[in-house]
Amino acid sequence: MSLFRKKSLEKINADVAEMQSQQSLKRVLTVKDLTFMGIAAVVGAGIFSTIGKASFDGGPGVVFLFIITAVTCGFSALCYAEFAGRVPISGSAYTYAYVSFGEIIAWVIGWALILEYAIGNIVVAISWSGYFDNLLHGLGIHLPEWLLIDPFTASKTYSSALAAQAAGTPLTESMKTAMLVYQDAPIFMGKHIIFNLPAFIIVALITMLAYIGIKESKKSANLMVIFKIAVIVFVIVLGFFYVDTNNWNPFLPNGFGGVLAGVSAVFYAYIGFDAVSTTAEECKNPQRDLPKGMIYSLIICTVLYILIALVLTGMVNYTELNVTDPLAFVFERLGLTKTGYLISISAVVATTSVLLVFQLGQPRIWMSMSRDGLLPKRFSKVHPKYHTPSFATIITGLLVGIPTLIMPADLVTDLTSIGTLFAFVLVCLGVLVLPRLTKDQTKGKFSLPYINGKFIIPIIVAAFIWFTKVRLHTALSSISSESYHEILFLIFIIAAIVIAILSFLKNYSVIPIVGALCCMYLMIEIPAESWIWFFVWMSIGLSIYFLYGRKKSKLVG
Repeated sequence: MSLFRKKSLEKINADVAEMQSQQSLKRVLTVKDLTFMGIAAVVGAGIFSTIGKASFDGGPGVVFLFIITAVTCGFSALCYAEFAGRVPISGSAYTYAYVSFGEIIAWVIGWALILEYAIGNIVVAISWSGYFDNLLHGLGIHLPEWLLIDPFTASKTYSSALAAQAAGTPLTESMKTAMLVYQDAPIFMGKHIIFNLPAFIIVALITMLAYIGIKESKKSANLMVIFKIAVIVFVIVLGFFYVDTNNWNPFLPNGFGGVLAGVSAVFYAYIGFDAVSTTAEECKNPQRDLPKGMIYSLIICTVLYILIALVLTGMVNYTELNVTDPLAFVFERLGLTKTGYLISISAVVATTSVLLVFQLGQPRIWMSMSRDGLLPKRFSKVHPKYHTPSFATIITGLLVGIPTLIMPADLVTDLTSIGTLFAFVLVCLGVLVLPRLTKDQTKGKFSLPYINGKFIIPIIVAAFIWFTKVRLHTALSSISSESYHEILFLIFIIAAIVIAILSFLKNYSVIPIVGALCCMYLMIEIPAESWIWFFVWMSIGLSIYFLYGRKKSKLVG
């Protein structure tokens, strides 16, 4: 049972007191800063890119998916807030799982969060590079193409271009670009030198800012948030003057299945609000301010996303939105090129702010894992001058920066979404354990309202099964054909029934249970192929834990 040894709240409080008496992180963040940080993390690449593909799949009805995702994240945010009010220490879901479920589950969550922040930031940095290049084009500056693309994508597209030439087929724009890349790229030892330089540079600059201090990072994030919200509000107001309500008919052109096809894209737009909880030790009053910051930022972002989705699908037909820059596209499509350029500027600022928040969050999780002995001590080192986890910040910069040079630009977001949802599920379920662990403790500033789920949860699960009975029948029929996606749906149904029974027997609270069920459902909508890679990632993490962390843990003995 040493795998499930738990860290007590008494131990956490003692650690906090000890750290405060030594060189510790600076407590400078207020509710406003935390709210802005949450907005900085959420309003990023999603609202400027992935929202286009989701709108293409679901039509105007994609707003329902934003509402569903927001409710799911809302339940999770309330559970995060409960933990943040009682466990005011860096580490986010990792630390919360350590208190609720034990060490092995905490490690799994910490490893999943590395997937969320590191892989997510690689995607964002590559996206930033594309936006930045568009801005330079507007200024008449053209960087060499071999500095703007990864070698794998360039090689694949170049091969396609050669095949098209041989067949006498006209070349696409991407093929023409690939031909230029190979024509202009320098050659070293017989190999073409091709890499994404802007993506690496922005990661390096953001890492430097995160290294210098939380106060400087806070000011930068706040300024970027003010600018991008101003642009988004301007876009929404201007866009509504060009809305053609005929484009909203039909509202669900591909049915609700089309809406759900955008789960990964839409949820990816929301991830990051949990990064706010990693700054607990830098808040002036974490027990009061963290819950407010997370919830306020989530509400603001949801309203902005819904309005943007309505504007996009109203300005042009949803079938035209399968593009990487939908906001700029729709305004340029209507001849509003200056507005499109302003959106491109805002996209650069927005993705920069996301990079900053994630680069702040990752080192603080590693710092917490290192304090517990699960990672080497250097990861918990706090810089004597800047009061930041200096070594962990540098390693995070390298982990994100180096892959951005060569990683394919079409990296999917599914893995990041699985890691995030997995963390959300365990945080929601952890709240059910937390009250029992803290029955003799003074409650934090925020506490989830208890709503007895004895009858409510079974009714919700029964209603869900009734409304999805057609899909359930299809899933049961497809077991023999090894349809992994439908098998995941059956696993969810079984888990939901088990949870409903336990809720009836143990009177579980409604909010955390509904939050966990919503997250689990979104997880099964992610393609099964991504689950395979998720399990590969988890296997690597567990190997590190059993070879190092389990033996070095401070709870040993």
